[in-house]
Amino acid sequence: MNKKIIISIIATIIISFFTINKVFSKEKQKNINKQINIEDKFNFLGNINKKINYFKEDYLDRYISYKKRNKSLSNSDVVLHVNIGIDQNFYTNIKEAPKAGTNYVLVNKFYYLNKDYIPNNLEEIDNNYSVPGKKLVNTAKISFEFLAKKAKEEGLTIRAISTYRSYDYQSNLYNKYIKEDGVEKADKYSARPGFSEHQTGFAVDVDNKITNYNNFDTTKEYKWMLENAHKYGFILRYPKGKEHITGYMYEPWHYRYVGVNIATFIKQNNLTYEEYYFKYFDK
Repeated sequence: MNKKIIISIIATIIISFFTINKVFSKEKQKNINKQINIEDKFNFLGNINKKINYFKEDYLDRYISYKKRNKSLSNSDVVLHVNIGIDQNFYTNIKEAPKAGTNYVLVNKFYYLNKDYIPNNLEEIDNNYSVPGKKLVNTAKISFEFLAKKAKEEGLTIRAISTYRSYDYQSNLYNKYIKEDGVEKADKYSARPGFSEHQTGFAVDVDNKITNYNNFDTTKEYKWMLENAHKYGFILRYPKGKEHITGYMYEPWHYRYVGVNIATFIKQNNLTYEEYYFKYFDK
C-alpha cells in the first residue's frame, strides 16, 4: 500500500478518535451540569423530594415556578398544590376522572366524566329522607338513609334535595346560571357539564325542610353533620377556607360519600378530598 495512503488513514483515525472523544466529553459535561442543576432545584425546595412520597420529579420545574410565586407556602404544600393542578387555571390540562364507578372517584375542575357516563346501581332514596325521585349509588344511598334516620331519632331533619344528575341535566343547569350571572360568577358555585360530582352518584345536597339550603350552616342539622357525617362515610366537600383548592365557594349543604375510613381521616386532618387523593392515592 502506498505510504502516503497509510499515513492518511492513520491521520484520519487519530482525528476521528479525538473528535469522538471531544463529543463524549461534551456530553459527559452536559450530563454533569444537568445533574448539578437538578440538585440545585432540589435544594431550592429544601430537598422535599426525600421527605414525602408524593413528590413527582416530572413536575420539578412547576414546583419551582409555583414556589417562586408563593414564597410563604411550605415546600410540602407547594408539591401538593402542583400535584392537584392548582398552579394552573381551572379547566386547563383536563383529564378523564380516575377511579370512576368507585367511591374513590375524583371529579373536579381538572377531572371529568364522559357525557354518556351513568353510574351503576343507582337507587332511589327513601322518601322519608329525600324529596321524591332522588337517587344515589347503592352504597351511598344506604349510608345516607342510616345517617338521616339517626338524625331523625335525635329530633333533626336531614333531607336529600339534589343527588345524581346526568350530564344533560348539569348542562342545562349550568347554562341557566351563566345566563343569570355570567361565566365567571357561575363557575364559583356550579360545575360545568361533565365536571359535576353529582354525575358520580356519590354527592348529595341537603336541607332541613325549613331553612333554605343556602343557609344550611345556620341550622342544628349542619352542626350535627359536622360532628357525625364522617361516621356514615360522608365529607363536607367544599369547606370554608379551601376555595382555592376545590375551586368552589363554601357549600355547607354539599356532601360526598367516600367511605367511613377515608371520611374519618379527612375529618380528623381537616383535608379536602383533593388533598387526600393526591397525598394517598395518586402515586
